[in-house]
Amino acid sequence: MSVLPIQPIPFFANKDQAFWRLQTAGWAGAMLLRTMSLIANNQPLTSLVLVLIATITGFSISLVLSVIYRALITRRALVTWGLTALVLPFAVALHAFIDAWVWSLWRTDSEASFTQLFLGVFYLDATLLGAWTALYYMVNFYLQVEEQNDQLIQLENQATSAQLAMLRYQLNPHFLFNTLNSISTLVLLKQTEPANAMLSRLSSFLRYTLVNKPSARVTVAQEVDTLKLYLDIERMRFEERLRTTFQIDPATETCLLPSLLLQPLVENAIKYAVSAQESGAEITITTQLIGSMLRITVSDTGPGLQSPTTDNRLSGMTYDGGEPVSTGVGLSNIRDRLVQAYGDNHRFETIEPVEGGFAVVIELPAERREPVEDHPEILRQPALAAR
Repeated sequence: MSVLPIQPIPFFANKDQAFWRLQTAGWAGAMLLRTMSLIANNQPLTSLVLVLIATITGFSISLVLSVIYRALITRRALVTWGLTALVLPFAVALHAFIDAWVWSLWRTDSEASFTQLFLGVFYLDATLLGAWTALYYMVNFYLQVEEQNDQLIQLENQATSAQLAMLRYQLNPHFLFNTLNSISTLVLLKQTEPANAMLSRLSSFLRYTLVNKPSARVTVAQEVDTLKLYLDIERMRFEERLRTTFQIDPATETCLLPSLLLQPLVENAIKYAVSAQESGAEITITTQLIGSMLRITVSDTGPGLQSPTTDNRLSGMTYDGGEPVSTGVGLSNIRDRLVQAYGDNHRFETIEPVEGGFAVVIELPAERREPVEDHPEILRQPALAAR
């Protein structure tokens, strides 16, 4: 879709400029109507001077009223409308007095008295300044409501961003602790090369979590690369016990999903499937298109929900000596992030396949990004191929 070379600017983006535009256009329109009325009544063209003076008078008085109304509009309703009811008649009377005085000076042959001239123009001036006052309050009350709505939306966005940040940064501290402990063990065993490789991968992974905004969305290809980096770290701890399979449909590689959405799911599988069995387990990550939805499945060959140690897998809690102990964010974190990002337009389901194990199925709208040649720089570092 083509992009306009010039972006439209809202009319009230600059309030002062908008006021002067409306002020000028309004009084120019009033002057035009008065001029047409004079012409229709076969008045001499010299009477246009009276129209010009009346327009300048009304323009000037309305400027004074705008200063007064700007101070009144922020007060309580009783004060605002009460003082407006006092100020407006005075302004109309002043406008009518000036118009009648100018008319009496211009038309010296007129038989009408000053009082008659005053009453004759009072109604017209009252209509003009009354309409001007109504429009002034209407526009400014509208702008106040818009500003309050904008502030409310901004606060909601900030709250949403803060909540997403809290959810995204709730990575299981056990992962960091276990990784650093493994690095420390490798250093004590003087296995500097694997220790350095593990530290490098940990640094790249943590850098990725800090660089990407909590509300950012990445492509499936980028998320898989990040996931492989995380698995390389965990594989150095679990070795052959951790087996992984990626079944990524090429058609889904450019689809978007929240950054680091899959890492907690894989971490959950490692904790309850790989760690829980001496033989380890296999973790499978699958992506496919189902109509207009992107389906992501993270499954494992662990004990599922049958083992006593995994009774609380869904809540992210384990038991230590009979007491519940928090083990991190659990799957509820993923649910909350999906609700924040997609509302009701998503699916999150946990299932136990017939062949055993445990699986999490997520379906998201298949939003796409144009293919890029390279992934982020932090993902280009050497990593072990996921098996």
